[in-house]
Amino acid sequence: MRRETITVKRFFDEYHEELGLKLIAGNRGVSRIIPEPTINRPGLVLAGFTEYFSYKRVQVIGNAETYFLRSRSEQERQASYERLFSFRIPCVVFSRNLHPDDRFLAMAQERQVPIFRTHLATVTFINKATIGLEYLFAPHGTEMGSMVDILGVGVIIRGESGIGKSECVLALIERGYSLVSDDVTRVTLVEGHEVLGSSDEKTRDFMEVRGIGIINVAKMFGVRSIRQEKRVDLVVTLMPWEKVPDVERVGMNDDYTTILGVQIPHMVIPVRPGRDLARLIEVAAFHTKLKAAGYNPAEELNKHLIEIMSQQRSGEGPKKQLTRSRGRGN
Repeated sequence: MRRETITVKRFFDEYHEELGLKLIAGNRGVSRIIPEPTINRPGLVLAGFTEYFSYKRVQVIGNAETYFLRSRSEQERQASYERLFSFRIPCVVFSRNLHPDDRFLAMAQERQVPIFRTHLATVTFINKATIGLEYLFAPHGTEMGSMVDILGVGVIIRGESGIGKSECVLALIERGYSLVSDDVTRVTLVEGHEVLGSSDEKTRDFMEVRGIGIINVAKMFGVRSIRQEKRVDLVVTLMPWEKVPDVERVGMNDDYTTILGVQIPHMVIPVRPGRDLARLIEVAAFHTKLKAAGYNPAEELNKHLIEIMSQQRSGEGPKKQLTRSRGRGN
């Protein structure tokens, strides 16, 4: 698990299209670090109250702050700008296509503070930017394995090289399921309890199939065969039959693996010639979906067997019940 240092440039590169951001001043300061993954409106600081100023956040100036500044004298505006830029703020965003005055831009250029403008309403920008920042700040890592979305169940398929992972994934795609990533899955922890899997953008849509080479999954099977990200619900490890010390026969004991501190259901599927691995992984996904909904067939069978044994101990087994019913019929 690791956390990256998020800079203003990284934030801009990732979300400038979605947020409609345009850099209008302070281009030399884009390497500034954003220490906190949220947004702040600096109205109180502009008015003179600085005690609880969240200066480590992206600052947003909307209609309220803009019209307040316009109502002040030139000297008062100058003092407001001085207070704002006396803190090491990451950057400032003007919403609703509002434009700062020349003095504000000149001071930002001098202090090397990036200034952006967006057409979005202030609340809309804050909501979208907060989600983006939380995603950028989320702990993330990589898992060696391919990932497939099987009817809403995100499955990472792991296994040693040459065991048949690519063939499994290809067979699942042919059955109408979606590829999330091939060979290496990027994982991100969201809200502290959910792990999202995704592919590197440079290799998204592509897959390596031994003996054939690189194929473009989206062009070959259609755009519905690709999914950009999916929650990780199950990890399946393919392992040679002889290396599995104890093959699971009943499924009473749940196994888990830990990804980014979160326990994910885990199944080991033994591999040997003749086994339809794609079908087994498909069934494993359906089984996980049922268990998540509260149904466990192994527990149901166990309960049923216990009830039968209890009846037999009390002398009310199936044979005796049948005899009684015949006696009443005579």
